[in-house]
Amino acid sequence: MTEQTASLNDRIAARVRELRAARGLSLDALATHCGVSRSMISLIERGESSPTAVLLEKLATGLGVALASLFEPPQASDDPVARLADQPLWRDPHSGYVRRNVSPAGGSSPIQIVEVAFPAKARVAYESGAREPRIHQQVWVLENTIEVTVGDATHRLEAGDCLAHVLDRPVSYHNPTRSLTRYAVVIASLPSAWR
Repeated sequence: MTEQTASLNDRIAARVRELRAARGLSLDALATHCGVSRSMISLIERGESSPTAVLLEKLATGLGVALASLFEPPQASDDPVARLADQPLWRDPHSGYVRRNVSPAGGSSPIQIVEVAFPAKARVAYESGAREPRIHQQVWVLENTIEVTVGDATHRLEAGDCLAHVLDRPVSYHNPTRSLTRYAVVIASLPSAWR
């Protein structure tokens, strides 16, 4: 494990602990709520595991946040600028996709931007479910092609295409090509009044 990976695992660990405590959930309650074993959550919270994107999405769903929220530092920042050097890179150990949280950390905006580099022929399927507040997401393809399945509907997106949907059902991503695909994900958590 590289120093950067260990540091990001520590960040994820602190963030999961913080979010679980803020919701008053025990390890057992979170495990029951998100379908991840208590022992795995404990390993993640101690920074002793390199969880997959699918596992982190289950935790995010159980905690009622977007996956991108798990990569934020536990200490909020007042800086409205996120410098490239400070934007965390994370590689999914299962699919090899690389995500970079672009947005400034700190929660001063209900919008988060993530850039993804998705390898050729890779596939990731999330068992996403409804969250409160409702989370809206847009996938904007910057380079190449990606197939996004939301529920039962599959959308083949080419460079420049953008798909909008709500995170309230299973979502999968598949790169059917032989080249890397790059896309941006824009996530907005909106209170009930904005629906």
